[in-house]
Amino acid sequence: MKYRIEITPPALSMLKNIKDRRINKTIQERIEKLIDEPDKQGKELHGELREYRCVRAVEQRYRIIYCIKNSAIIVLIVAVKLRKEGDKTDVYKLAQKMIRLRLIEPISKK
Repeated sequence: MKYRIEITPPALSMLKNIKDRRINKTIQERIEKLIDEPDKQGKELHGELREYRCVRAVEQRYRIIYCIKNSAIIVLIVAVKLRKEGDKTDVYKLAQKMIRLRLIEPISKK
C-alpha cells in the first residue's frame, strides 16, 4: 500500500531553510521513501512525541519526524532539522514545542 506524503507548514519552512541544495535534495529523497511502509522505517518516539516516528537523513545528522494516519493513508511530516542534543534548537525539542503551542495537532495512530 502506498501512502501519500503531506508536509506541515512548519516542516516545509524548516526544509526551505536548509540552503545546501545537496542536503535538501537528500532529505527530500528520504521523505519520498516514506511512501512505502512508513511504519517499518525509522523508530517510534517516546514521551510527548510518542505518536510520532523518526528517520535519519544526511549521514545520520538530520531527523525527519512524521506520523502515520492509516485511516487516510497519509504520512504527515511535522519536522525536519538537525539533531543537536542538549540545544534548544534540537529537532525533538522543537517538535515538542510545536505540539504544546498547537502548531501541529497530536493525533492517535489509528
